[in-house]
Amino acid sequence: MRPIILAAMLLLPTVGLAQQPTVPTPQMDPEHQQALRQAIGSPTRSITNVVRDAYRNPEHTLAFFRVEPQHTVVEAWPGGGWYTEILAPYLEEEGKLIAAHFDPESTADYQRQSLESFEKKLDDPRGNYEHVEVTVLNYDPDTPIAEPGSADRVLTFRNVHNWLAAGMDESRLVFSKFHAALKPGGMLGVVEHQAQPGTELEQMIESGYVTQQLVTELAEEAGFELVGSTPVNQNPQDTKDHPEGVWTLPPTLKLGDENRTSYLAIGESDRMTLLFRKK
Repeated sequence: MRPIILAAMLLLPTVGLAQQPTVPTPQMDPEHQQALRQAIGSPTRSITNVVRDAYRNPEHTLAFFRVEPQHTVVEAWPGGGWYTEILAPYLEEEGKLIAAHFDPESTADYQRQSLESFEKKLDDPRGNYEHVEVTVLNYDPDTPIAEPGSADRVLTFRNVHNWLAAGMDESRLVFSKFHAALKPGGMLGVVEHQAQPGTELEQMIESGYVTQQLVTELAEEAGFELVGSTPVNQNPQDTKDHPEGVWTLPPTLKLGDENRTSYLAIGESDRMTLLFRKK
């Protein structure tokens, strides 16, 4: 491990990490596992992203999603590119990464600025991004995220609550686009902030926490079947009753210095990690 990364990781709050679920590494082809570990350890990753590995568990998560180096992978709404930094070098030699990002014509300033920052990131010659294809994920039914039936995997990390905020019809459309992009038997991997069972839709939108039942219903309605789940990204210390919802916790820490130590001790949110297969 690079010394500078090790030093940065020592700055992480450790109270919330000790009780993180321990999940054995899923069985992978040894060469694939080595390639994934090399991508996670790539010197092109930003230090601020590396220090969050303890909460996001990229090796276990991508192994659970059965992502292989020769796959065509669509990453939905990659934001600043946290997972892009890992997927790009992992898929660079044999596979393909498609980043289905925000619409450049979006009326939301945040979305346009996020896309611009992401594209600037891809222009960095120090990265492994020259083969990354950028497409659009919006609510236009005539705009596909990839060629129909071309993808082996579609992955989305902490985005479902955003689609719910746009509306149930919009959320259904997004999942149908995932289904359309995948090959027969292709898989959809979902990581999302996990709400308590029975949470009302309005509260999900307000808090950012979504029930596993609703995610599963959206996927099944689009033509997926649930393959399984893993507790690797769960955080039992997250009480999910914070004044600013999930954004109270790191990395956002929306309340600033108010109870900051307590929220750092909790760590990042409790998350479901689900794998679906296209029927």
